[in-house]
Amino acid sequence: MLTEFIRDHAFTAAWFGLMTGVWLGWAQEDPPQRWRPWLGAGSVIGLAIAGAFGYSVVRNWATASALEGKYQWFGVLVAAEVVAAGIGCLLLARRGQGRWMAWWVAIVVALHFIPLAFMLEDASHAVLGLVQLVLLALIYPRLRRESRTTSAWTGAVMGGALLLFAVISAVMFFVRHGTPW
Repeated sequence: MLTEFIRDHAFTAAWFGLMTGVWLGWAQEDPPQRWRPWLGAGSVIGLAIAGAFGYSVVRNWATASALEGKYQWFGVLVAAEVVAAGIGCLLLARRGQGRWMAWWVAIVVALHFIPLAFMLEDASHAVLGLVQLVLLALIYPRLRRESRTTSAWTGAVMGGALLLFAVISAVMFFVRHGTPW
């Protein structure tokens, strides 16, 4: 969102929109009934942002990116994230604590935004990661008291934060660059 690179800015808005749909979709595994319309509406808004800004990524593909010369490190970061999430979920499943998988994956995802901020030269990613970590810590006591899966609360927190940052990113894009198309 704070980047000077138009392709990175468009990609951030698109990716945050897409991941909004993913996390709010995971929240729909077992949400309270009254949450369902909100989760669905948030998913639709996120996916609309993903579509509009995905087009902008394609349109601006030939422009510079903060990742130039760092793609291999980006790959290492993503691989480490996937491995950490996968190993954690495997251990949780083996311990009979599979209900915590969504929360664990969310912790890994939130943490990955911090080094990503340095790679993308965009501090807003670190802010997002820290906001998500604080929110995940705040819901932890409630999740411990419940016996059901952590996906509803975790997905709502992660999806809501991503949607907020996607909308802010989209607005900032419009102000700086005009429409994504």
